[in-house]
Amino acid sequence: MNTNAFAPLTGPIGFYPVVPDAAWVQRLLGWGVRTIQLRIKAADHTSAEIEREVRAAVEAGRAVPGAQVFINDHWQLALAAGAYGVHLGQEDLSMAEADLNALRAADVRLGLSTHTPAELARAHAVQPSYLAIGPIYPTTLKVMSYEPVGLERLKAWAAQAAPYPVVAIGGISLERIPGVMACGVDGVAVVSAVTQANDPEQAARQGLALAG
Repeated sequence: MNTNAFAPLTGPIGFYPVVPDAAWVQRLLGWGVRTIQLRIKAADHTSAEIEREVRAAVEAGRAVPGAQVFINDHWQLALAAGAYGVHLGQEDLSMAEADLNALRAADVRLGLSTHTPAELARAHAVQPSYLAIGPIYPTTLKVMSYEPVGLERLKAWAAQAAPYPVVAIGGISLERIPGVMACGVDGVAVVSAVTQANDPEQAARQGLALAG
């Protein structure tokens, strides 16, 4: 067994909503979604609020068999709460920012963002549980310093990411899911397709059907 590798995922990825609070995590679990990421903007919340949200999201995931709930960025809080997984950006990879050894020792799953072939190679060296590639399409929800990957490059990069599962993210609507999944990825992350939908439950169930 490779002790430097992060633990593999315990289930498929498929439809992967990224949500702003624990209440959304609970709703989505109730609608059948099993892979979810809690992404809280630190600038909009106090430290105590963030800790409460992280703990609530982790507890919600623990209560549902097969749930894979990832905490974005706040890895110390996730570790303390006994989280299933953590998602980090490339900027978080220095040991000064994230103690990867502590996460490995706690059997926490790790997802890493990648935007270029160089970042893909760097992420490979960390041996994460999955790799995220994006942005696939232009997005107005987050200021990005990287150009959209597009489907052609996504297909090539997804192949380069092997043996790690790949999640595509960035500007993906429900209508775009089939084309993205056809590129050989294991999951599709959506940020607004559910939380800003007129009928979030219907959107979630549609996303599950499209992404598997």
